[in-house]
Amino acid sequence: MKLLLSLPAALLILFYAALSCADGWNDILKEARGQTVYFNAWGGSQVINDYISWAAEKAKKEFGIRVVHVKVSDLGEVVSRVLVEKSTGRKDKGSVDLMWINGENFKAMKENRLLYGPFTNQLPNYSLVDMENKPTTLFDFTVPVDNMEAPWGMALLVFQYDTRRIHTPPGSMEELLALAQTHPGRVTYPAPPSFYGTTFIKQALLELTDTPDALNIPVSQADFEQVTAPLWRFLDRLHPLMWRKGKVFTKGAPGMKQLLNDSEIFISLSFNPNDAANAIANGELPESVRTYVHRSGTIGNTHFLGIPYNSSAVEGAMVFADFLLSPLAQARKSDPEIWGDPTVLNLSRLSPGDRALFEKIPAPKASLSQSELVKVLPEPHPSWVEALEKAWQNRYSK
Repeated sequence: MKLLLSLPAALLILFYAALSCADGWNDILKEARGQTVYFNAWGGSQVINDYISWAAEKAKKEFGIRVVHVKVSDLGEVVSRVLVEKSTGRKDKGSVDLMWINGENFKAMKENRLLYGPFTNQLPNYSLVDMENKPTTLFDFTVPVDNMEAPWGMALLVFQYDTRRIHTPPGSMEELLALAQTHPGRVTYPAPPSFYGTTFIKQALLELTDTPDALNIPVSQADFEQVTAPLWRFLDRLHPLMWRKGKVFTKGAPGMKQLLNDSEIFISLSFNPNDAANAIANGELPESVRTYVHRSGTIGNTHFLGIPYNSSAVEGAMVFADFLLSPLAQARKSDPEIWGDPTVLNLSRLSPGDRALFEKIPAPKASLSQSELVKVLPEPHPSWVEALEKAWQNRYSK
């Protein structure tokens, strides 16, 4: 009887809590109007730059927010700038209002208390995020997100090959080595600390090491030499067979794409499953290029948006981050003809109209289906990045 009597009261509590949240978000919308948000994000892709310009125009029209895309080449420099501001006592009116952030930088900012938040629990569209099936929306390179950054998109390491040159792509690092033995000079990868190069060696390490669980803990707690020994043996065999005999490396994925287009190499890579389709549409790659991943799985993660602790436009940054989580913005971003960056949303939670936005997206021949991308290997603990890059440079950059 007591339970029945308490039910209306519980419903009233939930009702008023919902009203309170709505009122709170309305207050944020009011404060955001007229603000300028300096959004620091990588500016190395015209496709992404165009998408951000579209989103900024939408935010201006719908919310009265001015978004300025500050194009950066290294987000680590943005973290350093925020850290300097904190060391000089700049508690507000910071130079960065919103930033595109990755796991390594998130860990550094979280540990140094450089982030505003928690805030994602206040974003209306955050409830649409697929946290159940995409757990990397809750953990950034194994570090708990704790509502301190908003998921923006999904990323997976994928490889690209030209079907005119290769009939069956390699399904593992060992098979990639075999292909390099058959086709000397036709394989390469970007040199670390390029994000793509570091990801390539992490993928190789995950496939080759005898102790993959060690990669989930801080590198200081693991036997680095033992864990990484199979990686160095593999690279020692691969490098002499690579493009320019492993003496010269590309700086990133765009350089590899050009080499693939020129048939100088037969295999390229990307962290966007739809990159090959985009490149074909833009005339950067031939129609014969297709995408593949390794059988054991491929490294995947979520990329996020963070608000620095001293943002001068917190409300504007929150509103823009929420818009970027909206079905409209996520569907446009998922379209290979626009960007092709996979969504973080759970489509089953969307209204029929919003779900239709995704159902209209074309499925290019060069891309893999969702069922072919289900085996995702989690990123190692962020501390492994610096250790791997340093060891790689000591061995191969001399």
